[in-house]
Amino acid sequence: MPRIAFTPNLQRHVACPPTTVTGATVREALARMFVEHPRLEGYLLDDEGRLRKHMVVFVDGAPARDRDGLTDPVAESSQILVMQALSGG
Repeated sequence: MPRIAFTPNLQRHVACPPTTVTGATVREALARMFVEHPRLEGYLLDDEGRLRKHMVVFVDGAPARDRDGLTDPVAESSQILVMQALSGG
């Protein structure tokens, strides 16, 4: 099953321990996390269910391409990392 992890700075704001989940896409994997940690959904997704601009998801080391539908596939052995995006100059 895919493993989903969150950077420590996210864990300070909302409960999101590393977890093994089921799911064939990023959205499905995140949905499993939201069942156990409902506050996490509002922190990661906007009102239309899209990934918030200040968040980024990596699947097996590569950035997720679909920020709106979160349809990037995940394999049974995938590692999903969720982190806050940095911006500025």
